[in-house]
Amino acid sequence: MKCVLFQFWLLSHIIMFVRLTQVIAYIVCSFPLLYTVPLCEYTTICLSVLPLMSIWALYSLGLSQIMLPSISSDTSFVSSDQIEQLHRRFKQLSGEQPTIRKENFNKVPDLELNPIRSKIIHAFFDNRNLRKGPSGVADEINFEDFLTIMSYFRPIDISMDEEQVELCRKEKLRFLFHMYDSDSDGRITLEEYRNVVEELLSGNPHIEKESARSIADGAMMEAASICVGQMEPDQVYEGITFEDFLKIWQGIDIETKMHVRFLNMETMALCH
Repeated sequence: MKCVLFQFWLLSHIIMFVRLTQVIAYIVCSFPLLYTVPLCEYTTICLSVLPLMSIWALYSLGLSQIMLPSISSDTSFVSSDQIEQLHRRFKQLSGEQPTIRKENFNKVPDLELNPIRSKIIHAFFDNRNLRKGPSGVADEINFEDFLTIMSYFRPIDISMDEEQVELCRKEKLRFLFHMYDSDSDGRITLEEYRNVVEELLSGNPHIEKESARSIADGAMMEAASICVGQMEPDQVYEGITFEDFLKIWQGIDIETKMHVRFLNMETMALCH
């Protein structure tokens, strides 16, 4: 039986991913969200969106037929319909400009009261997520950058083989890992994890800052015991590497649970 603190470790990761995915879904469409999150079971995390508005014609979006195959191959979006829908949302967010800046996200209502608002916005401009380098933050992103970020939230395709599914899983978890690893050094340190836990719990008036720190400290110790094993009294756990992160998430079916549906849906009941 895993200890309560480690359960909170997993729960905090799930909460972060749910909050992040909820905002991504709101960005994709302007309709309300339909989602269920039975967190106590850690088994089913499903977030889907209500039917989207009809897609504008390709010429009205300003996307040429020549561009679509290139963008699809570069970002893993294989459907031109997906690209058209996202380009429409990109234009709404950017105010018809060729790039999006951080201040454009002030237009997203779901972000206003989100305790990890700054981390979600930062994720869009993180060079690691944009696949532009091991560190640094972009001042603005263009449409192809926007697609790159959205590609982390693509549902699993039934045509994928086991290797492709595993790669998709790792990409989703790497995106989440980057949100914790704020200094881009390849490790989630105790201080970084404390900061995330404090932000996640900041909206709860019944949990003081010191209590949040204690929860984070205990969860980190439990993670160390799983990733390293029995430690010597003078041994220091320097932080969670991405390999450690994968161990912690082993057996949790995150790749099929954390996704956003990008296209029009035939039914209203989207969560299974």
